[in-house]
Amino acid sequence: MDREDYVEDILDHYQHPRHKGVLDPADSKAEGGNPGCGDIVTMYMRVDPAGRISEVSFDGRGCTISQAGASMLTEIAIGKTPKEVEEMDYEAFIDQMGREVVVSRARCATLGLGTLKAAADQYLKEKRAADGA
Repeated sequence: MDREDYVEDILDHYQHPRHKGVLDPADSKAEGGNPGCGDIVTMYMRVDPAGRISEVSFDGRGCTISQAGASMLTEIAIGKTPKEVEEMDYEAFIDQMGREVVVSRARCATLGLGTLKAAADQYLKEKRAADGA
């Protein structure tokens, strides 16, 4: 994709967010923010009996890049395990969003990913505790 394609994709996700809203009940949720510009994102996830993320959603407010990034992430995360989410690479996600477009706003672009990683970590800790590990 070229720069214009990345910009169009970001704008589409911002104007027509995917999986936006509170997921209730959720197996795990985490809140994140970017104090520098006031972006706020809450990521929710539900895990199926096979250990894969069956539903993920986000809620929040902020700049185009932070909200579009959270929307894009919801599509990527479905079907992954919480461990796979924890292992997702920030640089690879920036590349998926369009490095040339978002590199100057990398904290905004990766806010959703950092927040979903926190939700995945919380889920795994709670699961280990429940399993007696």
